[in-house]
Amino acid sequence: MRKILIAAASLAALCAAQRLDACTNIIVTPGASADGSAMVSYAADSHTLFGDLRFRPAGRFGKGERLDIIEWDTYKPLGSITQAAYTYQTVGNQNQYQLTIAETTWGGRLELMDPAGIMDYGSLIYVTLQRARTAREAIRTIVALANEYGYPSEGETFSIADPQEVWIMDLIGKGPDNKGIVWVARRIPDGYVCAHANQARIRTFPLDDPETLYAPDVISFAREKGYFSGSDEEFSFREAYCPLDFGTVRGCDARVWSAFNILCDGKFTYEKDGEEVTADSYDWINYAMGYDLSDELPLWVKPERRITVKDVADVMRDHFEGTPMDMTLDIGAGGNALPYRWRPMDFEWEGKMYCNERAIATQQTGFWFVAQSRGNLPDEIGALQWFGCDDAATSYLTPIYTNTRKVPECLREGNGNILEYSPTSQFWICNRVANACYKMYNQMAPYVRVEVDKFENDQIFNKVPQVDSMLLSVFNGRNGKHPGRRSAVRRVINGITNYTVSTAQTQFYSWVKLEETLLVKFIDGNVKAQNPDGSFKHTEHFKGMPDSLTQPGYTDKWKEAVVKDHGSVIEER
Repeated sequence: MRKILIAAASLAALCAAQRLDACTNIIVTPGASADGSAMVSYAADSHTLFGDLRFRPAGRFGKGERLDIIEWDTYKPLGSITQAAYTYQTVGNQNQYQLTIAETTWGGRLELMDPAGIMDYGSLIYVTLQRARTAREAIRTIVALANEYGYPSEGETFSIADPQEVWIMDLIGKGPDNKGIVWVARRIPDGYVCAHANQARIRTFPLDDPETLYAPDVISFAREKGYFSGSDEEFSFREAYCPLDFGTVRGCDARVWSAFNILCDGKFTYEKDGEEVTADSYDWINYAMGYDLSDELPLWVKPERRITVKDVADVMRDHFEGTPMDMTLDIGAGGNALPYRWRPMDFEWEGKMYCNERAIATQQTGFWFVAQSRGNLPDEIGALQWFGCDDAATSYLTPIYTNTRKVPECLREGNGNILEYSPTSQFWICNRVANACYKMYNQMAPYVRVEVDKFENDQIFNKVPQVDSMLLSVFNGRNGKHPGRRSAVRRVINGITNYTVSTAQTQFYSWVKLEETLLVKFIDGNVKAQNPDGSFKHTEHFKGMPDSLTQPGYTDKWKEAVVKDHGSVIEER
């Protein structure tokens, strides 16, 4: 297996890095994107999380009404808070005004958790989306909610984006005796990309910069707790509240390095001492692998090319391919180059502890998305997320306009759960396709990827731009049919609803058909040839008899390992 040999002292930290809710975010500013949109990607990775799409229409509420807070990933009731007078529509992790919030959990100093708190990290996201319209307003809302009602979760990093600004925010609680959070948020400079993966990312920060916001006691509280003793200018949020070690780097920051490496084509342009400098991404490979923690990754980097939605989606499918941590190359990948290792991640052998890699793409993803805040379009059209379920490497993203009146049946809350199979659920069909691929990965996954790319490229570069253009004409009254504002908006909402639902459902049915094709094509380790139209080749005598059947066998690494392990028995005489 692709393994890490670790000292016993580092094991606990490394296992914490391989947490159940280990997630990955990539953040792209408008100036770094190909279409001028702000983008946030998120993989909600959990062995117990189901993939569906939360839909909450806008609402108005009377004085004194309460909102029950249910911990979003456990369903545990935490209490209630005062309901807002009005709320905005949210679909998943985006609201009707193009505000997007995503997260990754990093734990940090666990003594700072407040078991009596009400606003867990998931509820902070979803309640804030109902109450805030901009990234800065979201930061203020998160802080106000956590400080008023208490914060029971571990340390978190939030990605917060609106059409103009993109922010990264690190926060952690203050313990059972101190309600609220300490935090710092930084606006990512336009033209740059950022990422985080279950490790606090903000270190030192300017104390008098309007593009940096922080809790007034973020430094003094660290001093009180004995986490920091230097000057204010030397204060590092990450070092105080989530110190680095081998495990948090190899299990977490390695994913950030890989995302930067791909998006920046191997060259990191970043800020150093007030100037932009460029260096080879492999200058940080020893850091990413946890061997040298002295030269940390930049907080953000500047790509030389403009980044598309497809670029970000494909980075979310990464398994460290082409790097020293490539999960497809060692014997742990089996005979068919499977880039996954079943949990637990750590194991003991002959008195030593080992742990496998944790890549961006992983088998236990509940749902994932790339959300766009598109400032060149009105909110009704501009709020868009590309949404998928299960393992990103073998699943597709379907376009979801956030101002839709309803979500597709295949993504509806209540259509199945992690213990209840539903034949009409996108989560379950994507799991069926993925789990089929795991048995013969180097043969089946590329076949599936062709279908993924075909759908996503058509939607991203052709169909959605066409729909946007058509809807914008209606919105601006250029079609001459509905000059009234309300009528135009109504037609736009109807249009995005129809497109969202029909596209998702059509692609769902195509994935049902794909799984059937995989079964027929790859049954029992045989591979049946197909014609250009997708039909299977057959002999001239019978349409039910395959022609050009192949049996691809196993990788050379697997053959070598088997011969070393058992060659004396199986060698031909």
